[in-house]
Amino acid sequence: MEHRAFRPQWWLRSTHSQSILPSLPVRRLLIERRTRGWRRASRELLLDCGDGVTLQAFHSSTHAAQDSAAQCVEPALAVLLHGWEGSAESQYILSLADVLLARGCDVIRLNLRDHGDTHHLNRDLFHSCRLPEVVGAMQRLQELFPARRRVLIGYSLGGNFMLRVAAEAPQAGLDIERVIAVSALLDPATTLDAIENGLWIYHSYFVMKWTRSLMRKQAAWPDTYRFGKLLRSRNLRRMTEDLVLQHTDYPDLHSYLRDYAITGERLAGLTVPSTIVTALDDPMIAPADLERLADTPLLRVVTTQTGGHCGFLEDLGSHSWVDDFILRELEQAGLLPHTTAAIRAHAR
Repeated sequence: MEHRAFRPQWWLRSTHSQSILPSLPVRRLLIERRTRGWRRASRELLLDCGDGVTLQAFHSSTHAAQDSAAQCVEPALAVLLHGWEGSAESQYILSLADVLLARGCDVIRLNLRDHGDTHHLNRDLFHSCRLPEVVGAMQRLQELFPARRRVLIGYSLGGNFMLRVAAEAPQAGLDIERVIAVSALLDPATTLDAIENGLWIYHSYFVMKWTRSLMRKQAAWPDTYRFGKLLRSRNLRRMTEDLVLQHTDYPDLHSYLRDYAITGERLAGLTVPSTIVTALDDPMIAPADLERLADTPLLRVVTTQTGGHCGFLEDLGSHSWVDDFILRELEQAGLLPHTTAAIRAHAR
């Protein structure tokens, strides 16, 4: 199936416009207003992920009655995962959840450890190599929703996690129908270099967001954490290295970054149909890293000339082109019900 080409308005063709404008407060206001009803009705899930780890998620369902005359398939369960220092309330997560619910697809919005309002749930700090607990969350969701076909959709670091989960699926006993990763983090070392050497606003943004998160962690566990020296550095590389050396078992920064890269042969054993959609002008993901992905028929890469990082805005409306792209991917895979009942129920 051919996808509609991504054609942003002329003033949205800049990589920085695409990467920065989606976070504008006015756009958040539009999205929050449109999604208020189903967000209020969402059910919190505290997932036992094994080894004493608890992750938070939110389940939303249209509970739509099916048309008796329609040829419907059982709706899928879409598990959505945000990027680093995002959350289950990130704008791109809410926007996609809204269009999926409108098509009768149940949605789980998962928070990584220490993201959203979850700093109190687990004593140990988040880091990007904590794959076992995300695998554990998927195993628990499989137990809770055994009849549902599961689709994993992640953005940036969340896309990286979802692809690593898919690579572990056979050993973990996970039954996954499909994975879609938007602006997926490919090689963390390359991305760290890009943030350091790119437009200053990205480095400042991530330092600010991470600083706030660490302060919340310290407030939740005052007898465990004192981040004074780490926070004073205001340098992303030094902060990351301090975290690695003080709070992980990795001997150095290089070993840590290498362990969650998905380049090389990391995805060679994929048994799940997976799609990466990324922009060639992404200021944080080097196009050259796409050439370093494993050559496997189950991994498809879709690129656009522009789109920035998790942007893909054609205008300043509350939906993005990538929302439509994901819908079409799921339609093609037979994972959305062919009925108008879900749309009517969502509209109510």
